[in-house]
Amino acid sequence: MHAAMVTRTDGPASVEVQEVPDPVPALGDVLIEVKAAGVNFPDLLLTKGMYQYKPDPPFTLGGELAGVVVAAPSDSEFSPGDRVAASSVTGAFAELVAVPAQSVFPLPDSMEFAAGAGLPMNYLTMTFALQTRGQLEHGETVLVQGAAGGIGTATIQLANAMGARTISVVSTEDKAKFVKSIGSQDTVLAEGFKDRVAELTDGKGVDMVVDPVGGDRFTDSLRSLAPLGRLLVIGFTAGDIPTVKVNRLLLNNIDVRGVGWGAYAMPRPGYLREEWDRLLPYLDSGAIDPPISARYPLARTGEAVAQLDERAALGKVVIEPGTA
Repeated sequence: MHAAMVTRTDGPASVEVQEVPDPVPALGDVLIEVKAAGVNFPDLLLTKGMYQYKPDPPFTLGGELAGVVVAAPSDSEFSPGDRVAASSVTGAFAELVAVPAQSVFPLPDSMEFAAGAGLPMNYLTMTFALQTRGQLEHGETVLVQGAAGGIGTATIQLANAMGARTISVVSTEDKAKFVKSIGSQDTVLAEGFKDRVAELTDGKGVDMVVDPVGGDRFTDSLRSLAPLGRLLVIGFTAGDIPTVKVNRLLLNNIDVRGVGWGAYAMPRPGYLREEWDRLLPYLDSGAIDPPISARYPLARTGEAVAQLDERAALGKVVIEPGTA
C-alpha cells in the first residue's frame, strides 16, 4: 500500500509518499480501508518533532480517519463493509490502517467520509471540553479563539447545539465571513478583541473562552471572562505557552482549565465510545456538519499539512487516499 511517511523531522516537506507493507492488525485491531483522513495540528508538530509523542522516523502520519472495515475481531461490533470513523496517533494517512477496536466508531450512513474524518479528534475533544471540563450551560456565552480552524469550527457548532452564544475571534474579514456561515452569532478581529467583546456583552464578559491558540492573546482572554468564567486551554497554535498570574484568578473568581482529552480518555476503557455516543444526536439532527475547506490526494499530504503551518485553512483539511 501507499502511505505518507515522515522521513525526517524538519516540517511538512519531510513527508514522502512511499510504498510500504500493508499493516498487520494486532490482537483486538480493526483493519480499515481509509477513504478520508483529517489533518490536525498535532500532525504538523509531528513533522517537526515537537509533539509530546515522538516516534522515530520513518513513520506514517495521520491521527483520525473514516473508511470501510476490511477485517475486525469476532468479538467486536464491527464487520467487513461497515462504515466507520476512527482515531489514532499515527498511521491514518495511508490506504490501510489498523486501529484498536475501542478507537473505532460507527459512522452514520448520511455522513460522507470526508466529514466523518473530521469528527474523532476535534469534535470528541470539544464535547469533552465543553461538557466535562467546561460544564457549559444553556444560555451562556463562549468566546472562541482560532475560530476558523478545526477546533474552532467544532466549538461553534457544538456550543450552538448546546444552546450557547458564540463570539468568534478571527484574524481576517474572510475568516469572519466563514465562521458566520457555520453559525457564529458574532465575530471580532483579533486586534483589540477584548474591548469589542466587552461591547458585545454590555461589559459583563463571557462565561467561557475556548483557547487552542495561547500566545499573546491569553491575558486578554482572561480579562474577557465574567465572574465565575472558565478559560479552557486546548493547545498552543501560536507557538508560545502563556503563563498565568494567579492573583487574577483570585480577584475575578475565574478558572483556567486544561483540556487533555486523550490523557483523560485513554486510561478509561469504553470512554471513547461513550463520548462518541454523546455526539451522535448532534449528527443525527444535522447540528454537526464539519466544514471541509480543502481535499488533497495522498500524494500531496505535505502540502495539506503545510496549510496548518501557514494558518491558511478555513475549517477542515482532508486527505483522500483514493483520489488522484
